[in-house]
Amino acid sequence: MSIGDKAKNKAEEAAGKGKETTGKATGNRDLEAEGKKDQTAAHTKQAGEKVKDAGREIKDGLKS
Repeated sequence: MSIGDKAKNKAEEAAGKGKETTGKATGNRDLEAEGKKDQTAAHTKQAGEKVKDAGREIKDGLKS
């Protein structure tokens, strides 16, 4: 996973957390749900990137 992808995913996760917190504080359930959705999307992207990294490591290990 590139540094840019990591930063982008972390920023999306942080924005989602901000939305969730704001939604909770204001009683806006839609905003809270949107924040949770954004966080889940960021976590999913991070997991996908980790799988790709693991695949690359395995591939590189087989070349040795």
